[in-house]
Amino acid sequence: MYPFIIALAILPGLLISYYIFRLDRYEEEPRIPLLISFALGMVLTIPAIYLEKMAVDWGWQDPESLWLTLLFAFVGVSLVEEFFKFSGLLIFPFRQSFFNEPMDGIVYSVMIGMGFATLENILYADRFGLETVLVRALTAVPAHASFAIMMGYFAGLAKFDRKNRWKLLLKGFALTVAVHGGYDFFIEQQLYNWLIIWAIVILFVAVHFARRLVLEHVRQSPFREPEEPDGSA
Repeated sequence: MYPFIIALAILPGLLISYYIFRLDRYEEEPRIPLLISFALGMVLTIPAIYLEKMAVDWGWQDPESLWLTLLFAFVGVSLVEEFFKFSGLLIFPFRQSFFNEPMDGIVYSVMIGMGFATLENILYADRFGLETVLVRALTAVPAHASFAIMMGYFAGLAKFDRKNRWKLLLKGFALTVAVHGGYDFFIEQQLYNWLIIWAIVILFVAVHFARRLVLEHVRQSPFREPEEPDGSA
């Protein structure tokens, strides 16, 4: 049973990675950088979890205090996790020659995000079991994918706009932290159970918005021939 749960924990991240990889149809990415990015995301999960544990030890994870829950959600979780994923994106794929179109920002950001989410899922599977893995497959993993797409969209723009590079990068980072933090806040707080509805709303809107960002970069690929379909159907 245990290997089955681990397999279920790994599967969502792999499926989303493959889906995004297939959407990048006009200039397929080399496999090795994709695998390195995925592995990098897994590695970056470790220091992020360490800092999150420090925030818990400091008493930030108090679901009965809205102020502490805001602090924990936006700083202890969202800022920490997105900072490491953002750093990984800038350190490795963003600087490389194979990052040669805006869509690559999304592709490599998703690989890092899914590596992060996959190791996180494995750790949750080991601690909480099958039910948590199934819930996360429909919530946390798609959420991480959506956050990664938002960050990657702006990284893709920034790569080819030297004048506004850092403005675009920081805009993507700030947006990702804000959406991630809001999502986690409504999950973490326990004073008003009905507020969990807003976490679902944020997830739904984030997924829809992320899909639009992907299709925009696909349509505008410099490697797309004018007569080729854009895959938006």
